[in-house]
Amino acid sequence: MLIVPEREIANLITAADCFTAVERVFASMANKAAYNFPVIREAIGHADALYGFKSGFDRESLALGLKAGGFWPNNVSKGLTNHQSTIFLFDADTGKCRAAVGGNLITALRTAAASAVSIKYLARQEAKVLGMIGAGHQSAFQLRAALQQRQFEKVVAWNFHPEMLSRLEQVANDEGLPFEVLDLERLGAESDVIISITSSFAPLLKASQVRPGTHVACMGTDTKGKQEVEPELVAMATVFTDEIAQAVTIGECQHAVERGITNKEAIIEIGAVISGKHPGRSSADEITLFDGTGIALQDLAVASVAVELALVKGVAIEIDF
Repeated sequence: MLIVPEREIANLITAADCFTAVERVFASMANKAAYNFPVIREAIGHADALYGFKSGFDRESLALGLKAGGFWPNNVSKGLTNHQSTIFLFDADTGKCRAAVGGNLITALRTAAASAVSIKYLARQEAKVLGMIGAGHQSAFQLRAALQQRQFEKVVAWNFHPEMLSRLEQVANDEGLPFEVLDLERLGAESDVIISITSSFAPLLKASQVRPGTHVACMGTDTKGKQEVEPELVAMATVFTDEIAQAVTIGECQHAVERGITNKEAIIEIGAVISGKHPGRSSADEITLFDGTGIALQDLAVASVAVELALVKGVAIEIDF
């Protein structure tokens, strides 16, 4: 069995590698060659933590495995990231455990890659202003990945704790872009693309705050009860997602579905756009929304690339298991 430690991931895999892997596996899902198994995600009653398993199989790449881990909200005080996970890959022919891969950075990179894929295929080509809602650890990854997809000219942002926005300001400065802190009303009025990446359990962005033609990527809702935007926004937008089953149960769509103002038949898998089965955006005034719930196949696709690169670079640890 191979072990690829967390400490090696940053020097192995790039954001571009992740983007390509995620894009391909979304297309594989649309072609019915890849599928996720049901998610287990529960509060464990200790340390305020959420813990669970995500697993799946891609018949095209033969990536088979699971990610185990979750969210520990008190980790910052311990010098650790709140999200902790490990990815296990199995040989599809024999069932033997092939590799254990550090999953923390991979989770951040693959989540950012998913929203970036949605921007590539759904945002207007002339999009100029990128709005960010949330300024936690994941937000910088989201911003860097998004800025590669359009010729953005400005970044605007909002966060519950404004002092944390310096993280995003630094990324914008690194890219030579102006940065401005706005309230949500102005952020919605000015943004062509909006990424929300929070742990909110109450709607932050209102339907009335989003102007025609905007693309919204909701990336923070991955658990029952979480919510970043009003259900009315989901209902008025053309909605795309990584996986429909997760979107209606643990994703942003769960609330609009529960209210009966949309249904799963109205939701489109982003892979259908990538593979050419769906045209994506239909007009310049259409509001598009990507419900990024985070799926096992993303983790497995990126971890598989990391393992191959680790073997090439000689940093994979091999043990008899």
